[in-house]
Amino acid sequence: MNYNVNEKGYYGEFGGAYIPEMLYPNVEELRQQYLEIMASPEFQEEFQDLLREYVGRPTPLYFAKRLSEKYNTKIYLKREDLCHTGAHKVNNTIGQILMAQRLGKKRIIAETGAGQHGVATATVCALMGLECIVYMGAIDIERQAPNVARMKMLGATVVPATSGSKTLKDATNEAIRDWINNPTDTHYIIGSVVGPHPYPDMVARFQSVISEEITIQLEEKEGRTNPDFVVACVGGGSNAAGAYYHFLNKPEVGIIAVEAAGKGIHTGESAATSALGKTGIIHGSKTLLMQTDDGQITEPYSISAGLDYPGVGPMHAHLFTSGRGEFISVTDEKAMTAGLELSKLEGIIPAIETSHALAIFETRKFKKDDVVVVNLSGRGDKDLNTYIAYFNL
Repeated sequence: MNYNVNEKGYYGEFGGAYIPEMLYPNVEELRQQYLEIMASPEFQEEFQDLLREYVGRPTPLYFAKRLSEKYNTKIYLKREDLCHTGAHKVNNTIGQILMAQRLGKKRIIAETGAGQHGVATATVCALMGLECIVYMGAIDIERQAPNVARMKMLGATVVPATSGSKTLKDATNEAIRDWINNPTDTHYIIGSVVGPHPYPDMVARFQSVISEEITIQLEEKEGRTNPDFVVACVGGGSNAAGAYYHFLNKPEVGIIAVEAAGKGIHTGESAATSALGKTGIIHGSKTLLMQTDDGQITEPYSISAGLDYPGVGPMHAHLFTSGRGEFISVTDEKAMTAGLELSKLEGIIPAIETSHALAIFETRKFKKDDVVVVNLSGRGDKDLNTYIAYFNL
């Protein structure tokens, strides 16, 4: 079985482009040109140069000695938190801003949950001198105030989404509305492996620099290119797609996806799509989606703004239903504890999203010689207020 996208834009039964007619020209223009643009030597040279000189890649693959000793296995952390802007999101926004320029777009829109994608989009718009509008749920604007301030400093307009749960899903709805109203001059930089084809594949390709570097760095450190397991948190799932990309069709590498169980999978306050989701369509893509029996989208909940999404990208839906990926759900409490533990054991304060991935070691046992790579997708300074309130720091 192949776990990459097929020529029709599907991963197994998931994916496709379920879009209003008004958006068809935009999406079709992108679909017809994205692979050709990305493959051009000029594009690759500019992309790689910016990743190196501006983003600060390659990011280190760090052996977490004390964490490894505690859990009796070899734990490596892929340090995406050390990227410029503090998370993996900038890998994709650099790629997409170069794409937008080549498509002749002058205005950029984006959606954001945790704010890291908004910051990364505002950053590249400032770099390239393009107008930037970021849609963000009103609740997320409150809980991610430092990132809102960053976006404004970078010259972006931040527009609150006040419908629904006032979180990521609603911000995405608003961004799509904007795109429908401004089809010719606007490029929508989607921040995750969600949305209509070709977005899930395009974002995964831009993020695949993560797994590409892992193979090179493991060769240096362990004398092998493949880990035994690669672990990442999954909301929409861009950091996970990037970490898994070069291992998707290597069955000897275990793929572990960690979702947000919120207050518990069956409490009604959760974002554990693999456990609760049924096939449906959200934001232009057929995927697994938390919904009621009559097809209404269920409001997700997570303490982490970046995992607070009712669906999952179509690549991950396919990894789950095919059995290729092992999906684990982690509660707020376990994630917060794991974030504090990494801070105290390794001197690294992770984003709460990443803390979910780190929380699996309490219950998921590995062999002593297993090489387990955890994608440390973002740094925790954006979440300090949440950590402070949770632990009474």
